[in-house]
Amino acid sequence: MDFATYYDARRVPLLARNVVSTSQPLASQAGLRMLLQGGNAVDAAIAAAISLTVVEPTGNGIGSDGFAILWDGDRLHGLNSSGRSPAGWTPERFAGMASMPDLGWESVTVPGAVAAWAALSERFGRLPFADLFAPALSYAREGFALTPTIAALWTKGAARLKDQPGFAEHFLGGGRAPAAGETVRNPELAVTLEAIAVSRGRALYEGELARKIVADGQRFGAALSEADLAAHAPEWCGTISAPFFGTELHEIPPNGQGIVATMAVAMLEHTDIADHAPDSIAAMHLQIEAIKLAMADAERFVSDPATMSVKPEALLDASYLAERARLIDRARAGDPGAGAPKAGGTVYLTAADSSGMMISLIQSNYSGFGSGVVVPGTGIHLQNRGSGFTLEQGHPNEVGPSKRPFHTIIPGFLMRDGQPEMSFGVMGGPMQAQGHVQMVVRTVLHGQTPQAACDAPRWRVTEGRGLAVEWSMPAEIVDGLAALGHEITREPPDNAFGFGGAQLVMRHRDGYVAGSDHRKDGMAVGF
Repeated sequence: MDFATYYDARRVPLLARNVVSTSQPLASQAGLRMLLQGGNAVDAAIAAAISLTVVEPTGNGIGSDGFAILWDGDRLHGLNSSGRSPAGWTPERFAGMASMPDLGWESVTVPGAVAAWAALSERFGRLPFADLFAPALSYAREGFALTPTIAALWTKGAARLKDQPGFAEHFLGGGRAPAAGETVRNPELAVTLEAIAVSRGRALYEGELARKIVADGQRFGAALSEADLAAHAPEWCGTISAPFFGTELHEIPPNGQGIVATMAVAMLEHTDIADHAPDSIAAMHLQIEAIKLAMADAERFVSDPATMSVKPEALLDASYLAERARLIDRARAGDPGAGAPKAGGTVYLTAADSSGMMISLIQSNYSGFGSGVVVPGTGIHLQNRGSGFTLEQGHPNEVGPSKRPFHTIIPGFLMRDGQPEMSFGVMGGPMQAQGHVQMVVRTVLHGQTPQAACDAPRWRVTEGRGLAVEWSMPAEIVDGLAALGHEITREPPDNAFGFGGAQLVMRHRDGYVAGSDHRKDGMAVGF
């Protein structure tokens, strides 16, 4: 591993035998507390995830969905706890609309993150489930100092969502968003978290909280019912994978976009990318072109697995991906028709312990605060994941009853020779699969530390031949990509959010080396 490579945003990698890396320091410390109390990596991850609903409400909450990949010491597991649409969501309900609503109750699907916490704890946790809520309850009751990045996103979200049901009353105390450094308290959310803790999550799906959610929705004509909530069940779905130069990239199967990353790295195996430096024009061009091809397929075919016309196995077929790789023109940017999914707000975290257990966990309200809907008296703000459906008739991802939409949030995991190599993720809507590819290329092919891979300048495909690059991307790289036909937008430093936030933990000798993205407020901690 190359410990000598640093980029302008220099952070030092963490080396320890027990580690937690999240996008918010207090959440990282919540996970660390569980490890110090004798818990394992799963306990640490759940405690961090619960805390993030309090300290980073701009990206997640009780109304989020969740996914996880974990190594239990012997084998790899994948968990899909994304919620389904209300049973009353027929295509006819949205007739006459140009696209699915992205705000309000008509964008709300069943939240799955809480059920994910309970399922992970029951199967793999060591500490009592209720103990994992202690840090979050403290932050909610006693307050915490708001961090700068989250404060900026709060202000941005407020301008868009201030008129949504319950939003201003809950998130805009005194008529404005809180500023960085201000103490934020959330006593209503503390009461909700207590109910979830003592019921092992069932209060959200069958109890008092479920009744409050549905009753509030009925005031606005929402279709969400108590039966919709009660029917939610996380799925132990395993993983899909693709080879990449001696490793295997594992992702959650559809309905998510993890298949984009696996397809892209498999295509790259059929190129000469290993011969090019990580920050070279050629290496970036090859990754960009592979991502565009994979995104085009995902936009056309990925949906709830029950309605996919082309199965994941076909999209990951080695001969098919070799054929797709041959479409990459080394000398010119292509336009294979890739879409540009909506930007989103998400939290990602990873934890690993001295026993060898590693977990990659992600949860999200989708577009920042999600739908903007806050259920009065509960502190619950609900995701707008329903906007991930399409209204195109006959499309596999067409909106329908009790159906999972196309999902952007994806945890990543690398294996090598049957053993865990790295647990990682890059939060941020359409950036996620693209970020996974960039992290894998840097760590696997070039031996960069997780922190160096985090710090390196990033790119993001947009529409057609469009390519957004970070302000820190060297001018010679930008000019070289433009010469290949990429239509470049160089984004300013205040739009770092558009390039995602990465957290990574990699096995190293008898412990781990971890990194945390400077584009977020987070940190990696350990002992």
